[in-house]
Amino acid sequence: MANDSIRRIEALRNLLNRYAHRYYVLDDPEVSDYRYDELMQELKALEAAHPELITPDSPTQRIGGKLLEGFSQVEHRVAMESLQDVFSEAELFEFDNRVREAGISPVYVVEYKIDGLSVSLEYENGLFVRGSTRGDGRVGEDITANLRTIRAIPLRLNRALPYLEVRGEVYLPSEAFERLNRQREAEGLQLFANPRNAAAGSLRQLDPSVTAQRELSIFVFNIQAMEGERVFGHFESLELLKTLGFRVIPDYRRYDSIRQCVDRVNEIGEKRNSLPFETDGAVIKLDSLEQRAQLGSTAKFPRWAVAFKYPPEMKETKLLDVSIAVGRTGVLTPTAILEPVRLSGSTVRAATLHNRDFILHKDIRIGDTVLVRKAGEIIPEIVEVNKAKRDGSERPYRFPERCPSCGEPVLDDAEEAAVRCTNPSCPAQLIRSVAHFCSRAAMDIEGMGEQSAEQFVASGLIHSIADLYELSVEQISALDRKGEKSAFKLMESIEKSKRRGLARLLFGFGVRHIGERGAAALAETFGSMERLSRATYEELTAVPNIGAEMAESLLSFFSHRETKDQLARLAAAGVDMTQETKSEGTSLLGKTFVLTGTLPNLTRDQAKRLIEGEGGTVSSSVSRKTSYVVVGENGGSKLTRAQELQIPLLDEAELMNLLGGSQDENHT
Repeated sequence: MANDSIRRIEALRNLLNRYAHRYYVLDDPEVSDYRYDELMQELKALEAAHPELITPDSPTQRIGGKLLEGFSQVEHRVAMESLQDVFSEAELFEFDNRVREAGISPVYVVEYKIDGLSVSLEYENGLFVRGSTRGDGRVGEDITANLRTIRAIPLRLNRALPYLEVRGEVYLPSEAFERLNRQREAEGLQLFANPRNAAAGSLRQLDPSVTAQRELSIFVFNIQAMEGERVFGHFESLELLKTLGFRVIPDYRRYDSIRQCVDRVNEIGEKRNSLPFETDGAVIKLDSLEQRAQLGSTAKFPRWAVAFKYPPEMKETKLLDVSIAVGRTGVLTPTAILEPVRLSGSTVRAATLHNRDFILHKDIRIGDTVLVRKAGEIIPEIVEVNKAKRDGSERPYRFPERCPSCGEPVLDDAEEAAVRCTNPSCPAQLIRSVAHFCSRAAMDIEGMGEQSAEQFVASGLIHSIADLYELSVEQISALDRKGEKSAFKLMESIEKSKRRGLARLLFGFGVRHIGERGAAALAETFGSMERLSRATYEELTAVPNIGAEMAESLLSFFSHRETKDQLARLAAAGVDMTQETKSEGTSLLGKTFVLTGTLPNLTRDQAKRLIEGEGGTVSSSVSRKTSYVVVGENGGSKLTRAQELQIPLLDEAELMNLLGGSQDENHT
């Protein structure tokens, strides 16, 4: 009987692996989903009866039930380099000239540049043993458990090479992205901005079963290291990877002239919106591995390849209506409601209109045909109106004279070119104030975003910030879609937030004109809320970077009876309102930094705090006054502007060197 079980288990594994390869790698299903699931259940039952027969490459072992405590670091055997971005045909010809000037007669391979997350996959004797993120190119994070859930990644190769490390791009197919966002919308969760963000967030889940639900896939595009086999060119290596069972980058082409490469890049650009995956560019690589070694790399990029980045996609659509949102400071912000249009990886239904002056300046009317793009590939915005398509049915938009949330009259704030609701009891302001207070940069209360805040405010459980710290498990779990488990989790997060300190508490209050930097400077100068609340105008303006407007705003904030009551309640709840006073460093004094793209280890907030802790300034835009631009993955338009102005670029490691290796308190 045992021998029969061994044979049946082996047969089932072979069948299931073959069916999975046909479905997830070749896009050519051989059996129905029902039949596949039927065979999987049979295998699970047999392995449950004979656990000693379970092997690491069994299809049942893709999803482990154990939650991860965190991600350990992985030092890459071969550096995972990033490519130099180019933005014009002229730059592609310049790249070819540099290659030829080195005495090389090139043959190139042109590939899609997949908009996903770069990972390394390692195999020993044909078995998948480890997977990791790119990180800073030298050190990444071990995400093996999550990568095992991706069915396009083979757990056993078709040939047992002693060692193989490959590089690939994990991505979320366009249809899967749309399904995921529809599901999140139905559950009241925040939507993902684009497929890349969704893929990155999915791979960094501490629960692999969550990753497994996200329908991630992968394209493998490079051999990093290999033992037991030898290849001489990149095209040849991709062919080998296919025979080993990998899903390789699709439709790669080989050319012996740069003109053909440029034509192929343009061809990809023309059809990229109709592809089932997101691509933000095309990659041109030297085919010969020997020639690559001859050219080598700079400190930042290999000299043998470039990535052509397409300009932000723009499309026309109809402006159907304008909606108004009331922010936490009472500002009425208009949003264009659009006829849905597919743009840069997602379906866009709305776009920012900024303020009333923006609408008037561009003469935007309801019913207009407008040109829309995504600023920084994330935020949809209206570029211009196609006035030639007006037929007379369009109508100008008029701002409301009363707040759409509370019905109170609104006032013009000429100083900020804003229309503002001044009612302090306005429900919309309270919802956004609570969401801001709970945000990651403030008190970091997980599970209390804007939609949850709206639910709590509507139910009458929250009338002010202080009410957060008087909630009970029973009250939370009684709300719709808030079970006891999520209630305990929220209570735990609220309890942790009590120890965030004065700077984040002050920033969380959302005092007008007081941002993160100002809150940190005030906290480190005065050390406690009690001392800060008694500070005079002269004492406040003596703090570096605290101007008259900020000082007056603080004095007004502390003068209100509601503020005093809230502070007393927060103190009674045990919220820490102190901060260790310390002298800031001065190594970056007078230097202005701009952050762009996703850094491998630091969040933008962490990088900003590190820079400001050494006296530097962080700006949101690149100008000739910018000292450095810190560039992460997918740098976007800020990187382009920095290159145009020849601003020095830093990666994360170079930033840390500039900081003298200092580490943020929240970065480990």
